[in-house]
Amino acid sequence: MSTQQWNANQYQKDAQFVSEFGRSVIDLLAPKANETILDLGCGTGELAEQIMQAGTNVYGVDASPSMIDAIKARGLKAEVMSGDALTFDAEFDAVFSNAALHWITDYHHVLQGVNRALKPNGRFVGEFGGAGNIHALTTAMQAVIEAHPEMGTFHNPWYFPTAEEYKTQLEKHGFKVHFIECFSRPTPLESGVEAWLTIFANHVISGMPSELEETFLNATAQRVKPQLYSPEQGWMADYVRLRFHAEKIAESE
Repeated sequence: MSTQQWNANQYQKDAQFVSEFGRSVIDLLAPKANETILDLGCGTGELAEQIMQAGTNVYGVDASPSMIDAIKARGLKAEVMSGDALTFDAEFDAVFSNAALHWITDYHHVLQGVNRALKPNGRFVGEFGGAGNIHALTTAMQAVIEAHPEMGTFHNPWYFPTAEEYKTQLEKHGFKVHFIECFSRPTPLESGVEAWLTIFANHVISGMPSELEETFLNATAQRVKPQLYSPEQGWMADYVRLRFHAEKIAESE
């Protein structure tokens, strides 16, 4: 089974929509001057830079060395670290995360680590894929691979909970939930669906011979075209997002 690999240059070229849509999550975070904020799954650092404009101290972590190289090139502090293996202890006023938490299926260790990383009453604010996210894309990928046994087996690496499920998990791990919702957000893919697959389904095509990779990309695109493409709008990914604002409950409460 291949694992997801990230190429920061390709990500910055063809996946800018991720940080563009994430800017509104910063409004929910409401960063304040002199706060210390952890950007969990910081990617290439566009949003961390914006958070810093409020006069905060931002520290980024990401499991991808390529992403960490990119954010360090911006002059930000960051290190390679998986979100389910955070090592911080009461160091941050807030933890922020955009489009990263659905890549970590071990959400128990994520939430334990985030809670431990926060100061008392620190806030946890983020957005990631919710229940139903990329359903058409996932269904098509699985069908293509099942039709081509030489491609191996399809592995779904994502965690897409409902708002109710995630609220329950947040509360179990010591958080008070102030706001949480799931909402549909069809997302334009200006570079096309095959570019999206190359970036976000890298775990599927990594290691495939080039001819099989081409077959996978073409066949998946054809399967989703009736649902995700129109001449008027072009390609639109079937995104569903889960957005939340929670607070670490102090031990005295």
